Amino acid sequence: MVVYVPDDYRAPDPGWPADLVRDNPLALLSTNGEGAPHATHLPVITRPGSVFEPGGVLLGHLNRANPHWSALVDGGPALLVFTGPHGYVSPCVYATSPAAPTWDFTAVHVRGSIHPIVDRSGTIAVIQATVRTFESRLGQNWDMTTSYRYFNEILPGVGAFQFEITEIDAMFKLSQEQRPELRQRVLRSFRTSSTGQHRQLAELMSRLDGADGSPAVAAECPVPPAGPGAGAAETLD
Repeated sequence: MVVYVPDDYRAPDPGWPADLVRDNPLALLSTNGEGAPHATHLPVITRPGSVFEPGGVLLGHLNRANPHWSALVDGGPALLVFTGPHGYVSPCVYATSPAAPTWDFTAVHVRGSIHPIVDRSGTIAVIQATVRTFESRLGQNWDMTTSYRYFNEILPGVGAFQFEITEIDAMFKLSQEQRPELRQRVLRSFRTSSTGQHRQLAELMSRLDGADGSPAVAAECPVPPAGPGAGAAETLD
């Protein structure tokens, strides 16, 4: 499966996809299945000492009771999809007409080969690496040593794997198709939103465009012209 990425929406440098994956580690793992692909949401990290690029290695785990686990083929092709911040853009933001709504979003698709880990030591190593990664960045540096006995109790239900990266595609749709002044309006609208993902989009847009910190512009829909048929809905056919 290859993702379509228009040239305008390509990542400006390799650091952008790596940052998105680090900040949004819950991935969708998809592999071939009978009749339909298998798909499972699960946390993924870059293996300690590895790098997020082709040739690098990722680590993840899922529930062994999940039929997806038993369907994994060692060395088989697999896809990991990471979704970053996204948000709806109303034509009201553009303050111009005609216009059309859109959805700005960010995503990274990672293709490679998957290798289930079947031994206990390898599985516990993935669990420990995952805990260390997330506790250092997202937690409170919890000390897992007091829970090793519990880890061993639940270990039979954990299916760990390695994922060898062969290709990375990233899409950062941040209103690049719009004129600079309209992109600024979208940025400011996202910046003042109460939705966290919108503010994250604004940060990315600012990083991409070198946008200024000008005050936000209120989103106001243009008033339809008065006259016969005013306000009538237009069809798209």
